Amino acid sequence: MSELAQIQTAIEGSADSRWALATVVGVSGSTYRLPGAKQLLRADGSSVGTVSGGCLDADLVRIVGEVIERQQPQFVTYDLSADEDEVWGLGMGCNGVTEVWVEPAVTGELLIQNLATALHSDESIAAVTVLGGPSAGARLFVRANGVTAGSLGTAEADAEASSAALAAMSLGRHDQLNLTGGGLAFVEVQVPPPELLVCGAGHDAVPLVRYGSELGWRVTVVDDRSAYLTPDRFPGAAALVHGHPEDLNDLVGLHERTDAVIMTHNYLQDVEYLRALIVSPVRYIGMLGPRARTDRIVGELRSTMSLQDDALQRIYAPAGLDIGAEGPDQIAWAILAEAQAVARGRSGGPLRNRKGGIHQGLTGGTEVQ
Repeated sequence: MSELAQIQTAIEGSADSRWALATVVGVSGSTYRLPGAKQLLRADGSSVGTVSGGCLDADLVRIVGEVIERQQPQFVTYDLSADEDEVWGLGMGCNGVTEVWVEPAVTGELLIQNLATALHSDESIAAVTVLGGPSAGARLFVRANGVTAGSLGTAEADAEASSAALAAMSLGRHDQLNLTGGGLAFVEVQVPPPELLVCGAGHDAVPLVRYGSELGWRVTVVDDRSAYLTPDRFPGAAALVHGHPEDLNDLVGLHERTDAVIMTHNYLQDVEYLRALIVSPVRYIGMLGPRARTDRIVGELRSTMSLQDDALQRIYAPAGLDIGAEGPDQIAWAILAEAQAVARGRSGGPLRNRKGGIHQGLTGGTEVQ
């Protein structure tokens, strides 16, 4: 379950409104979380989600108490980029700057409700929030079709914010905006969750579906064996689809947010699943089994259809990162890690071998999966 979904569940499951919502709205240097990260903090000290590795929690509790008491939002900057000896001596886990927007439940709940609509639909949404000045706290919601709700105070500001929101959604990135009339605003983008399409409902699909749903994928399982497609077997699946592989395009939606895994262990069915997926816009096609088996399947498809090199680059076989995985659970971890790496444009290797920052390429307009 995604962080946003966890916070939404926590809000819906409680009548207590003595809480505040913290959102990371800007970062520089080394930070634990990126813009868009959220944490719901209650007056009793409990919380859901996180905006840091814990190094900001003590002061956040103080800020949250003030926000709850005054029912006024606060924009807080945590600058941990001072002298390194001082930073590490205080037990800080990072050495960077984190900007956090903390707001009371009355506006935080409305924000979560609006952003969560993207979790249950195929439409992106953006929230533009003014962080300072006389309009601090003003917010405009912008849907991908251009429909807006709320206001930043003036028609000019709303038009400027709407244009920035639509641009951010098209890029799938959070951003900051300096409004012409004055004031800094945070443009937060929420896209629909990534889709995990599992082709095959065998025993090794069970942990893949479970872990995928827990990590935020919207999971669909398709198989021609109806007896295998039960909620008890796949409680985390969003959809269980009964059908044959040659009908895949009619059974499910295939788009650029889809990560597909072919795991039927049936050669002829794998051929037909790959035939359907290779001409679709899915970004990742993982195939279980030896590389030679996949090469043979690709060769068979080449004899009946034209296959472009860029399409073939989306095939990952054997599926999964090379972590020495053994057994269904570990193989599921390896596959999901590889799909995540592909989605973020990363190699999937050890972080110690990475040149540059851990989040480099994701900050300064943070990508949204």
